[in-house]
Amino acid sequence: MRIEKVADHIINWLKEYATKANMNGFVIGVSGGIDSAVTSTLCAKTGMPTLCLEMPIHQDKNQISRARKHIKELQHNFANVSNLEINLTPVFEEFQKAMPQDRETSTLDLSLANSRARLRMTTLYYFAGLHKYLVAGTGNKVEDFGVGFYTKYGDGGVDLSPIADLVKSEVYELGGYLNIIEEIMNAAPTDGLFGDSRSDEDQLGASYDELEWAMKNKENGKTSKDFEGRKKEVFDIFVKLNNANQHKMNPIPVCEIPVHLKK
Repeated sequence: MRIEKVADHIINWLKEYATKANMNGFVIGVSGGIDSAVTSTLCAKTGMPTLCLEMPIHQDKNQISRARKHIKELQHNFANVSNLEINLTPVFEEFQKAMPQDRETSTLDLSLANSRARLRMTTLYYFAGLHKYLVAGTGNKVEDFGVGFYTKYGDGGVDLSPIADLVKSEVYELGGYLNIIEEIMNAAPTDGLFGDSRSDEDQLGASYDELEWAMKNKENGKTSKDFEGRKKEVFDIFVKLNNANQHKMNPIPVCEIPVHLKK
């Protein structure tokens, strides 16, 4: 990958899109992970106002620490970067109290985890509306178009997606070029939605390197029959998640009414 050219392309794309849309800048949720670190740095490099939001909800202290270090580094390097910490823990707790809890634990936990992401999306758009900013998405290609590893109308609810055409390894390569802090570069990827230390790999059953491999092979027409052992297992994981999450990746279905019924 021509890393410098790719970075410049994304930065110019961001600035051009915001300018044509007559928007003032960007707002990004910064989690302490590589995707949000790279996205916020690219937004900062446009020279346009860039608001970094920390939105902890019973967050792991290491995630909070990494996010704060990254934002501090950004503000040291870019005068156009501002930040706010909005503690959503009390909001989430009140929401949780208002909801019925008579469900099996697995579905309840997942539903509440997704609710955290949707509370954050609402917060991002609150500030986007206040300042006439665009909400910058932080999803990469494997998450957004491979396994659908994001919350519908949560972290999937954005105005534009700067890194969604880059697989995870390319995001890390870009992170190295952008001098993202070492703690973030070395941290295990996590969505941070469960209030514990579980990683994305724990949830997905495969690493991003493995999922990139599976995504590439599926795009090249390979099937499960072409592999055995761990490769077959990973390929099957990818295909299962890809199929299950098509509802996130495809446009919202519209019930088209036949013309004769409207007459």
